Amino acid sequence: MNKFDKLYIGIITGIIAPLMGVFIFYTINFSGEPIMEFITESIKNKLLSPLLSLCAVINLGLFYLYLQFNYLYSARGVILSTLLLGLAIVSIKFLI
Repeated sequence: MNKFDKLYIGIITGIIAPLMGVFIFYTINFSGEPIMEFITESIKNKLLSPLLSLCAVINLGLFYLYLQFNYLYSARGVILSTLLLGLAIVSIKFLI
């Protein structure tokens, strides 16, 4: 078993990658504003859940990469983190 083929590595990378996507979107488009103002405006304008949904697509690339290297436990972790991110997106969309 490879040292990178761990469930927790897949979960961590599956959570960090979409958040990095949101941060890259923020730095490209709204770098003049404070990040908390960007997040509150995104929540108020109902844009945070679509943005997170778009950034969750990054996990497809991670999943494919882990499968190419035959890191099946890490790929499972990415799937689990994508499901957790999906629950967060649904709760943001309907509860806030």
